[in-house]
Amino acid sequence: MKYNILGNTGLKVSELCLGTMTFGGGEGMWKAIGQLTQKEVNELIKISVDGGINFIDTANVYSDGVSEKMTGKAIKDLGLTRDELIIATKVRGKMGEGPNQSGLTRKHILHQAEESLKRLNVDYIDLYQIHGFDALTPWEETLSALDILVKHGKVRYIGCSNLAAWQLMKALSVSEREKFEKFVSLQAYYTIAGRELERELIPLLQDQKLGLMVWSPLAGGLLSGKYDRDGKSDGGRRANFDFPPVNKGRAFDVLDVLKPMAEDKNASVAELSLAWLLHQKAVSSVIIGAKKTKQLKDNLKSVEVKFTDEELKKLDEVSRLPAEYPGWMLERQGGDRRA
Repeated sequence: MKYNILGNTGLKVSELCLGTMTFGGGEGMWKAIGQLTQKEVNELIKISVDGGINFIDTANVYSDGVSEKMTGKAIKDLGLTRDELIIATKVRGKMGEGPNQSGLTRKHILHQAEESLKRLNVDYIDLYQIHGFDALTPWEETLSALDILVKHGKVRYIGCSNLAAWQLMKALSVSEREKFEKFVSLQAYYTIAGRELERELIPLLQDQKLGLMVWSPLAGGLLSGKYDRDGKSDGGRRANFDFPPVNKGRAFDVLDVLKPMAEDKNASVAELSLAWLLHQKAVSSVIIGAKKTKQLKDNLKSVEVKFTDEELKKLDEVSRLPAEYPGWMLERQGGDRRA
């Protein structure tokens, strides 16, 4: 396991991060995503930590708070050293029926931070992330609330998730102007079958020195090797919860290249899909979630996968995004002034 610096900080996070969306269950989409018991959660966290993972990502909305509770209990049950772990959680989603039970207002953020601390049974949160954009709340209000949490010692770093490039850049500019804490990371969807992040967001992250945490690195299981072009599968989450949206034609073209490559390396398609992300310079950590220990152990082996330059070139060619404006014009015009 390698440890990468998260953005423009000195914080070292494991290149794989354990995602906890499968913890707890409940109704609706949470039932489809996972219904793990506390015993199963403890086992997954132990395997992860034993494998070198020091980074755990959760959110207040996962199973309506149950995921945070189970994560905190597992840390206690296993006797893990709190300061050796990087615990990340999120705020923004709906946590009740009232009109102020969602969003990124000062009221909701400060209240939910305290609730997350209680559920996780910790004194501080290492990385507190907004879970998306709130069009009703000014950035000044959101960022001032996050700044308060850092100044009061409840939160160490702040991050964001699921933002457009202009939204993220605006937030960074507000923090710069108002002397608030800045986001140090973005959590976003990125896979070898869905490289849209490369158009605007990855150049921004590299320019502004933000870390990148990748969610759903197997495209909701599509890159697990369980599915074929005819829609047949041997089970998996997408059978009941077809998310995130994927260009399936391009995804199966990628799988056609990955499958024989995986056989040559005596590895799984999932391992290679994760390993491709680990070879991308912008990526700080890849979030892996699991329902079964076998699946988790398979994902952990991705850190051992090596690609030749020729293999990386082949994967790049089959998964490359079609050119779009202004990207193709920037590429055409920019060559004479590129460092």
